[in-house]
Amino acid sequence: MILDSKMSLREKYRKQVIPAMKEKFGYRNDLAAPKIEKVVINTGVGGTIKDEKALEEITKSLTLIAGQKLTSRRAKKAISAFKIREGMVVGLAVTLRGKRMYDFLERLVSIALPRGRDFRGLSQKSIDKSGNLTIGIKEQIIFPEVSAESAKNIFGFEICVKTTAKTKEEGLELLRLLGFPIKL
Repeated sequence: MILDSKMSLREKYRKQVIPAMKEKFGYRNDLAAPKIEKVVINTGVGGTIKDEKALEEITKSLTLIAGQKLTSRRAKKAISAFKIREGMVVGLAVTLRGKRMYDFLERLVSIALPRGRDFRGLSQKSIDKSGNLTIGIKEQIIFPEVSAESAKNIFGFEICVKTTAKTKEEGLELLRLLGFPIKL
């Protein structure tokens, strides 16, 4: 389901999703209905630890996709088998909330996911027992912000959508009503 171009995801949540959730689950007020709390995007930089240019390109691409500066995740202890020293950058992450979160989710649902190769919908197994969705993206080039021609390194990352739902059924219904392409 593609989002209506006139209605943002936040408006859709307020005008359509909350009433539908109240009707289905019997919530007494709007604040009892589950909502999306935050979106966390993260990636590991495994093979590019020593290559500063590749790390810089990954940072630039993810910053364009998220619309917000990333934070680096550093190794807590040295692991000689992986040639990692304490304090080395081993991952990048960003947490989106509010307007940036809704803007990112709109682009994810309506543009990026349908552009993925052989995409037939998100599996229900991607939703945990607390109603949170975790998606693995294999290539960053499915986002229109990143040009496939200029991308030297193709990398994958993870998107975790944290909801305030109490059960898997509530989270599934919330995401489905918001327009996430979840398979039956």
